[in-house]
Amino acid sequence: MPIARGYRQLSRYQQQLTAIERLLVARQIVQAKLKNSRTFLLRQQRRNPSETAEIAIKSLEVLGQKSGEAETIERLMGLEGAGAAQYFSAFGECLNNPNFIFLARSRRPPGNPVNAMLSFGYQILWNHLLTIIELQGLDPYHACLHQGTERHAALASDLIEEFRSPIIDSLVLWLINTKVMDVQTDFEYHSGGCYLNNYGRPKYIKYFLQRLEEEVQNTKGEKQPRWDLMTQQIKFFKEFIYQPSQLYKPYQIR
Repeated sequence: MPIARGYRQLSRYQQQLTAIERLLVARQIVQAKLKNSRTFLLRQQRRNPSETAEIAIKSLEVLGQKSGEAETIERLMGLEGAGAAQYFSAFGECLNNPNFIFLARSRRPPGNPVNAMLSFGYQILWNHLLTIIELQGLDPYHACLHQGTERHAALASDLIEEFRSPIIDSLVLWLINTKVMDVQTDFEYHSGGCYLNNYGRPKYIKYFLQRLEEEVQNTKGEKQPRWDLMTQQIKFFKEFIYQPSQLYKPYQIR
């Protein structure tokens, strides 16, 4: 895409953010991710109580509180990683389809069908957010939490965090528990990993698109499709770039 004048202007503002301003927003991002993960487990705990989930829920609350006090990005990344480990330790407890087993998160490569669906979902969501970031004129390589490089659009990695549980994790759980996905016909194994095949990918994308069309309640209490919610959040981040005193507030599940 051509670099337009507005893109360069926003990029300059993004580069001028102070370390404190970036840290404050990075705290918000990590706290929102941990809170959404905790809310996701709380909802599942009401349906299918487990001791593992109970421990993870308590840990996520503590880690969320610590994230609000973290004084460095490195500390925040450590707390986020610890929160993800706790969350995924309980994710497998939410599955009630015996054909799908999940013991731990594995990414490169994904080690089983559950990890394959999580990784695929995160990637298409990340790509969608990157497109909106570009369309809004933001520089995708300047972020608050993640470090950008020539090959890493860090802002997409920042803004995906608040949507992982409410969009992808909940979708994967539904696809498995309702037996929409078939462990025998929708996956293939190669290069040391497990991936969705030519049958599984179109099926997954169909329900992914349906999920983005569903209406949810935004931070103002209004209902809107998830498509619009993501665009709105990126516009909020854009407002923060122009007015750093108005901190960016990530989306949180109610």
